[in-house]
Amino acid sequence: MATARKHRNKPRHSDHAHGKPGDHHGKRPHSPPDWTIVGLAIFGILLTGYLTISALWSTAPAFCAAGSGCDIIQSSRWSTFLGMPIALWGLGLYALIAIFAAQPNTRLKRWRTVWRLSLIGVAISVYLTLVGWIALQATCWWCLLSLITITAIFVLTHLRRPESAPGVDTGWNSWLLNNGVIALVLVAVIHLYSSGLFQPSASPRVQALVKHLNESGVKYYGAFWCPVCQQQREVFASAADDLPYVECHPGGRNGPVAIECVNANLPGFPTWVIRGRQHNRLMQPEELARLSGFDWDNYKAE
Repeated sequence: MATARKHRNKPRHSDHAHGKPGDHHGKRPHSPPDWTIVGLAIFGILLTGYLTISALWSTAPAFCAAGSGCDIIQSSRWSTFLGMPIALWGLGLYALIAIFAAQPNTRLKRWRTVWRLSLIGVAISVYLTLVGWIALQATCWWCLLSLITITAIFVLTHLRRPESAPGVDTGWNSWLLNNGVIALVLVAVIHLYSSGLFQPSASPRVQALVKHLNESGVKYYGAFWCPVCQQQREVFASAADDLPYVECHPGGRNGPVAIECVNANLPGFPTWVIRGRQHNRLMQPEELARLSGFDWDNYKAE
């Protein structure tokens, strides 16, 4: 009897060895997908996908009339990054969030990834929204809708953080610092790229043409918010700052028109005035050379 009782009271080790559910020393159980975050991310994919198609096909999105704030922002230099529509980058970010949120992964690992991605999305969306308001004095409702979507994802993810996430059992400092630096660096790169820091240098022939335009009395009238004017600057690359340019809205998009532009009786922007004739369109260097008398084909750098 004593032997049997001793055998019955002997602790069993098999449950611990195999790490059964509920055993704190085994593998952490997987959490089901976060379908709310997945749904919001899919909505973001559809939104940015539509804007990407509009950009690639050079068509205006719905409710985006010519000259509207939406049109100005969608056609600005901030609408692309590394030669691709900024909406396409947003689509990729939403897709990553949807993929990770749908994974039956450990809750903490999934939370960290989705939180980090949505923080980056919020930072970039806020930056682009501020650029629209400050630099272009325009608002894009499609962009605001995307900002609301990514912010909702970030807020919901933040509120649903697990017990072992930063801010619950551990401090925020290192987590916020590391991820904040990543988001700020990405925003800084986009800003520098959009500001033309990485634009190619103009060729000596283009630089010589710009000098000739100034010496010939050519005038180039435009406005800071004009999408085609921004495209015109890109044509001249680093030599754009030396063009004989006249800003027609120095007081802001809704401010008074400069008196020089009023006297010129301009049909729109951009407008080039060459030898007394107006040319209201984007102009290529070869055409400007021909109209202004610059020998483009036979130019030789000194």
